Amino acid sequence: MLQVNFLRENKERVLEGLKKRQFKNLELVDEAIATDDERKKIQFELDSQLSEVNKISKEIGLLMKEGKKEEAESAKSKTAQYKESSKELQSQLDVQEKKLLDILYQLPNIPGEQVKNGASADDNEIVYQSHDVEGLGEGAIPHWELAKKYSLIDFELGVKIAGAGFPVYLGKGARLQRALVQYFLDKNVDAGYLEVNPPHVVNEASGYGTGQLPDKEGQMYYIGADDLYLIPTAEVPVTNLYRDVLLEEKELPIKNTAFSQCYRREAGSYGAHVRGLNRLHQFEKVEIVRIEKPENSYAVLDEMVEHVKEILTDLELPFRILRLCGGDMGFASAMTYDFEVWSAAQEKWLEVSSVSNFETFQANRLKCRYKTDGKSQLVHTLNGSAMALPRIMAALLENNQTAEGIKLPKKVAEYAKFDVIS
Repeated sequence: MLQVNFLRENKERVLEGLKKRQFKNLELVDEAIATDDERKKIQFELDSQLSEVNKISKEIGLLMKEGKKEEAESAKSKTAQYKESSKELQSQLDVQEKKLLDILYQLPNIPGEQVKNGASADDNEIVYQSHDVEGLGEGAIPHWELAKKYSLIDFELGVKIAGAGFPVYLGKGARLQRALVQYFLDKNVDAGYLEVNPPHVVNEASGYGTGQLPDKEGQMYYIGADDLYLIPTAEVPVTNLYRDVLLEEKELPIKNTAFSQCYRREAGSYGAHVRGLNRLHQFEKVEIVRIEKPENSYAVLDEMVEHVKEILTDLELPFRILRLCGGDMGFASAMTYDFEVWSAAQEKWLEVSSVSNFETFQANRLKCRYKTDGKSQLVHTLNGSAMALPRIMAALLENNQTAEGIKLPKKVAEYAKFDVIS
């Protein structure tokens, strides 16, 4: 969440950033400033009245001691009027504070300076590509057919149990999933990340803390009876470990990694592009989360990009890295790099990871600060997928198919304890 003082002091920069995002409701910036002005006015009047009440209350005691009962009663009557008026002012203040918060919740983060102006994924910048890519040629089949051929994944059984988008992994398919998760976690732990195992449901405050609410409310699974949400990513519970926390400077940086199931309604997603593992309602993912001092966060973003790059290199998959344009970035992000792997049978790129710097946007919602030189200031938060399983699995199956079966890359085979699926 952007701070209202930041809006006031950097209005032109904010408006330019929102335009870079293709954000249409620019009038919300002026509304937020005007609402804050009204809030301050009411707060000043309320503070003045409460100060007057305190002053008169002290005078009443002196008047009573001096036997000036009539004057004391008159003063009591005046304090009663002030207190009644203060209740009304407090009510008005509550309304203005809620109104301001509602406006601020609608404003996305401001893109970083390197972020390109653009309207959609077509405007994203390719900053790295590992290989020239091409299809496998005649006879290559997509992963959903390979999964059926080798009894790795049963999509129809998942439909029977839960519905489309909930696959059942079988035999070597399940073992391959488990092996990839273990490799990703080991890679992250070896890089200094502390493994945590968070809940897979969160409350409303946690959803607001990381920016999923209210922005993606319709895309999250909601458990009405308990007022809880199934997590769309481990980023949500892990980052919320630090909600309402004042950290000591010596505690930074904080590096966490977590494996979780992820649940996404993906409302409105239909067609061939969602077939097989391309887009699911439930999938497995390993996440990395960083809590950093502001001056370090962009160097850390580069470090996280290199870390994910190493993972994909180990998997021997053709991949590319894109810096997202303003119009394609997530609501809370200031800068995002997407990683895409080449699906040889489908002959298209599949997103498998996003690595983002949120600067203070999440921290302001979370009220996560750290103490430095006797003062407190907001931290910067970052996160990335390291990695999401479904499209990695799809690319591994498709890119490594041969007449003898699917030959796994060396690192994958090391963890899976088998090197060929046949």
